[in-house]
Amino acid sequence: MKSLLAVLTAFCGFLAAQSPSAIAIRNARIVPVNGPTLSKGTVVLRNGLIDAVGDNIAIPSDASIIEGDGLTIYPGLMDAMSNWGMPANLAPPARPGVAQTVGPASPNAPPPPTRPAQGPEDRPATTSWLKAADEVLLTDRRLETARSAGFTSAVTFPMRGIFAGQGAVINLAGDKPRDVVLDPYAGQYITLLPSGNGFPAALFGTISYIRQIYLDAGHYTLLKQAYAKDPSHVQRPDYDRALEGVLESKRILLPANRMVEVDRMIRFAAELKQPTILYGLREGYRSVDLLKKAGLPVLVSLKWPAKESDTDPDEVETLRTLEVRDHAPSSPAEFQKANIRFAFYTDGIDQPRDLHRAVKKAIDAGLSRENALRALTLSVAEMYGMADRLGSIEKGKIANLVVTRGEIFDDRTKVEMVFIDGKKFVPPPEAPPPPSPAKPSAATNAPNNGSRPQ
Repeated sequence: MKSLLAVLTAFCGFLAAQSPSAIAIRNARIVPVNGPTLSKGTVVLRNGLIDAVGDNIAIPSDASIIEGDGLTIYPGLMDAMSNWGMPANLAPPARPGVAQTVGPASPNAPPPPTRPAQGPEDRPATTSWLKAADEVLLTDRRLETARSAGFTSAVTFPMRGIFAGQGAVINLAGDKPRDVVLDPYAGQYITLLPSGNGFPAALFGTISYIRQIYLDAGHYTLLKQAYAKDPSHVQRPDYDRALEGVLESKRILLPANRMVEVDRMIRFAAELKQPTILYGLREGYRSVDLLKKAGLPVLVSLKWPAKESDTDPDEVETLRTLEVRDHAPSSPAEFQKANIRFAFYTDGIDQPRDLHRAVKKAIDAGLSRENALRALTLSVAEMYGMADRLGSIEKGKIANLVVTRGEIFDDRTKVEMVFIDGKKFVPPPEAPPPPSPAKPSAATNAPNNGSRPQ
């Protein structure tokens, strides 16, 4: 019996010694983003990190080898502002006719108010204390869809209300929600939408309310400091979770699409004295001088302006509407020329085919491929203070990679695999596009003598 146990122990030890503790992808084209492209290089992954990268890398004896001939390795794509992984009641309000593909409601969200808000003291539409890091749902189907498009991480936010809550930088795969959180303090997501429940009911009421919140936060800080200095003689200030959530935010995100909104939010950010990122930027091409002077980083929505499918076909659109629709995809190229820091966010687009088409549209409008890739990798990491861990293929960084057959963002390019924390994921087969509608018959095309169909 002892000899049998010894044999089994030795055999198990042999299996453990033979199981690979590293992965090496060799003879692949490597696009590190922060340096020159390697035509035939090797990347070694170990313990969830990039262990080595180069064109003359010795492959460890314990590594599992993936042949990279015909493959290209990129840093995993990052969504700079998303709602992936958030519960249904922390998602942005649904657009008419658009289904919400999100998970169940969050138990941490406050119950709906029982009476209309009477003023700023009621903290309407404010859940600044909510943390995306505490709300992540790994069952969100959008995570797998995003991985299939080459995304390995995202900056995800609660998106309901004016002060919606604290975002988090997360990986898009893991065994438990706590495993995927890379930074629980990405910033406070702010909208300028009316509360829908009394005050504020208009744009400038919302702006006044945000201003008042920061005035209250400043006063709250002074009270806390005074109490800390002399607790025996100064009244203890009441705990205010809304203001605590505002104060712990490293940065704020403010919406700005039209040029007048860009100008307004630049001035507002200066007044609030908060590190600020602007998002939206549909008229970014008209706002280059303003943004360059302000020096603020911006997030450009990949949901380019388009005519809604359910609009009246006889409606006459304004020249301004047509101009924005035509020129919006050129904004990233204009930012590139002016050295304005920018990154992309998906803005609700989650189908791989649609995401790649959206990026390709910016490339066709003048953005270089290199900067398009950077806007979904290293630029995102830099804006959120994560460039030491994400965004490029470098030794010591988190092993988040996307491996493609073909140039990324090309229509026919296939995502072969992604690595998240060094773990390999193979995208499921993409569903074929819906069949084209049948061509009308000759009878259908017959003239109707000028009458409209009934």
